[in-house]
Amino acid sequence: ELHREGSSGVSFGFSVFNLMNAIMGSGILGLAYVMANTGILGFSFLLLIVALLASYSVHLLLSMCIQTAVTSYEDLGLFAFGLPGKVVVAGTIIIQNVGAMSSYLLIIKTELPAAISEFLTGDYSGSWYLDGQTLLIIICVGIVFPLALLPKIGFLGYTSSLSFFFMVFFALVIIIKKWSIPCPLTLNYLKECFQIPNATDDCKPKLFHFSKESAYAIPTMAFSFLCHTSILPIYCELQSPSKKRMQNVTNTAIALSFLIYFISALFGYLTFYDKVESELLQGYSKYLPHDVVVMTVKLCILFAVLLTVPLIHFPEETPGRCAQRRDHVRTQREGSHLPVKEQGLRGNQTCPYLGLGLLASKTVSK
Repeated sequence: ELHREGSSGVSFGFSVFNLMNAIMGSGILGLAYVMANTGILGFSFLLLIVALLASYSVHLLLSMCIQTAVTSYEDLGLFAFGLPGKVVVAGTIIIQNVGAMSSYLLIIKTELPAAISEFLTGDYSGSWYLDGQTLLIIICVGIVFPLALLPKIGFLGYTSSLSFFFMVFFALVIIIKKWSIPCPLTLNYLKECFQIPNATDDCKPKLFHFSKESAYAIPTMAFSFLCHTSILPIYCELQSPSKKRMQNVTNTAIALSFLIYFISALFGYLTFYDKVESELLQGYSKYLPHDVVVMTVKLCILFAVLLTVPLIHFPEETPGRCAQRRDHVRTQREGSHLPVKEQGLRGNQTCPYLGLGLLASKTVSK
């Protein structure tokens, strides 16, 4: 087991929030579309299988850490396959996390100006707050980079809890708006003065549904509970860390994520049925234009995605983190302070990863 002196460490609750932040992202917007193409029971079965596989794979990861007394991905690769294994693991983590940061920043760059413009009336074209590149730079400098410089992943528990409540708010709005849109849907819904036609087969939920579009459900579901690169950083800083305690953190985070996933997908599907969009909120914008609550939810989802970015870069810093934290506990007990060079080291580690993510998001958008 991973032992640490004193009570220093991240609480169980903050660890759950951090892991949920790593699990949930913009993919939640596509789950209702997946349910429409697999059916309610088909979706439930797939989601449950993926959740169980995620939990079991974390169990295997923690078991390896206990057996090898290693708490970093690179060292696990070194232990299993030697130096080539360490290089492959390090390269894979960098590619995956830089890619994830790039995609999240690209979403912010492309979607945030549109979300802001919905609150405005009149012509504001050319304004700096509607320019995606300007907003991206401001957000990276003012929010992402300072959060990424925090010395402990536990400090991100506050922002991760905020991200969790954004997702809960999203699910609640999806539930409430179920009764704001009639079925069957009509494109001239607003022009018909809310004249609701008689229900047809289009408004009957399907328990099972399989078509060629069902194949698109597989990649979406496969990444629904992807959080494994964040497991060891969270485990390393967990208060009173043990395999059982970290497994409980994982199971709690997966269970809460499963609940939010299922509720938002179910009520999104029961709102639009076969006409659900691949990006759920597009449907609400079409049938409920200028709805303040829907527009607010869009901003909440974007900020939830944004708050995931600082969490993603921590796996690159896992090697040596536990040793640094033991030194931190020791220096606190001796009444001294951490050397300034440790903070400088974090800056040197953080800048390249965020810089690569920012550069990649700018390049892809061109």
